[in-house]
Amino acid sequence: MQKQYVDELVSLRRQIHRRPEEGWTEFETTWLVVKYLRGLGLPVTVGKANINTDDVLGRDPDLVEAAIKRALAHGVPQSFIDETGGYTGAVAILDTGRPGPVTAFRSDMDCVLVQESSDPSHPPARLGFASEREGLMHGCGHDAHTAVGLVLARWLVEHKDELCGRFKLIFQPAEEGVRGARAMVGSGLVDDVDYFLGGHVGGCATLGQIGVMDGGFLASTKFDVTIKGTPAHAGNAPQLGHSALMAAASACLMLQGIPRHGEGPTRVSVGTLHAGEGRNVIPAQARLQMEVRGDTEEVNAYMRDYVYDIFAGVDKAYRVQSEITIAGESTTLVQSPELYDVVEEVMHEIDGATVIPRVHVPSGSEDCALFIRRVIQHGGQAAFILYGCNHPGHHRPTFDIQDEQSLPLAFQVFSGFARKVNGLDK
Repeated sequence: MQKQYVDELVSLRRQIHRRPEEGWTEFETTWLVVKYLRGLGLPVTVGKANINTDDVLGRDPDLVEAAIKRALAHGVPQSFIDETGGYTGAVAILDTGRPGPVTAFRSDMDCVLVQESSDPSHPPARLGFASEREGLMHGCGHDAHTAVGLVLARWLVEHKDELCGRFKLIFQPAEEGVRGARAMVGSGLVDDVDYFLGGHVGGCATLGQIGVMDGGFLASTKFDVTIKGTPAHAGNAPQLGHSALMAAASACLMLQGIPRHGEGPTRVSVGTLHAGEGRNVIPAQARLQMEVRGDTEEVNAYMRDYVYDIFAGVDKAYRVQSEITIAGESTTLVQSPELYDVVEEVMHEIDGATVIPRVHVPSGSEDCALFIRRVIQHGGQAAFILYGCNHPGHHRPTFDIQDEQSLPLAFQVFSGFARKVNGLDK
């Protein structure tokens, strides 16, 4: 592999790593992506142009406004902010001018809400590219995904004369919380796609390993819940109050007690709970962020229905009012086995890589599954790959990847796949 590609992969990943941005606020990252792609001469659509706003989930207008101000302060032009329409993400098109398939590649861009380690043993801290933003870091490898997508774009441009058909390079916002893909899918972005490839660094793949996932994504629904009670003096007239905090605490315990499903694994988690105004005031409001997951759409629906029933019961028992908003939603990974063989052929051609057996382990969720399902529904084929690194676990302060070794493998899979399905000599 040419050194220039390796160097650019590493440089871009570390640059993106320094400036992490949470979902729907990735204005600086989107600007970096768009500058790079337009610098290659590619036409790029930005933000709202790629979004069906009716399908947007979990977008906080206050966070978006703050992110825009921050981006402007860091040199992002106002003209670009105007172009986004208040939404992040970008899509580049490369048309070879020759008949052939439409092939899409997807990269996600957002970070996680984790404080990155400052310990010198942590490579980003030691080498000077750790997160510059308090409480935010690229602790899931999306910085790597974006870097691979950008350098892949360069490779496609430089090898355009050897290819046919069209390419779509999708840079998706708000994967965390499975919020962003749904809105892009709803725009019809991938309805004409013949081949689709997404991927993720890490997971169960260690450094030097690459493989195809043929399952393992749990269907998931994310909820924001606001409980409204009635305030009262806790000592003078507690009987006049209805505690939103007690209602929320009761709901949390009941959620953990949802009976498990015999047809597949389930998950439930309450990630945040904020409530109360003071020790002597009956709490009038509580806010929760929570999620459920299931091995199938049906199992997840079972969990989701229980959530609504539990809060309806809490409302009655505690004389409060719960408002439930779906903040994110994704599906399971549907299969395209005929394409898996093609991807694995590419993998076996990469020197120094170890191709692992197809991965099907119930674990996390990934809204790339929504892209994959849509492509297959419209007659295309799709696959999702893992490329390994040695890490202590995703979403942890010490998460890191060995970018100089890991990213080149991913790049070779994606570029090799492009040559395999869109090459003139295929």
